[in-house]
Amino acid sequence: MDAREWKRCELQAEVLKALAHPIRLAIVQHLASGEKCVCEIVEHVGTTQSNISKHLGILKKAGIIRDRKEGLSVYYRLVMPCAVSFFRCVQNILERQTSERSAVLQGASPEVRQTPSQRQWRISP
Repeated sequence: MDAREWKRCELQAEVLKALAHPIRLAIVQHLASGEKCVCEIVEHVGTTQSNISKHLGILKKAGIIRDRKEGLSVYYRLVMPCAVSFFRCVQNILERQTSERSAVLQGASPEVRQTPSQRQWRISP
């Protein structure tokens, strides 16, 4: 891998890091339907305005969203609509994993179907 390709991978990792938080994913998914003011984002996500502002700053720095001020209100919009396709891809991966795990567990003994924490506390006679 040459230096240019490595740098591209580093930059891509920075964008993915910006998306790698449930609150930021919820914000981006909410903005996929259009521009929203901070108050709408706060209400939708269900956390404090200061927490939302922190996450909006990370997304903005990564170039995923942009803001627009109107009077005392700040509006945010998604400038990376391909993120929605990426989320669909991730959802497909999760569904496939769930399906594969389910298929494996269908033929497994009840003990194998238990989570590790359930097996840990099993009391033997």
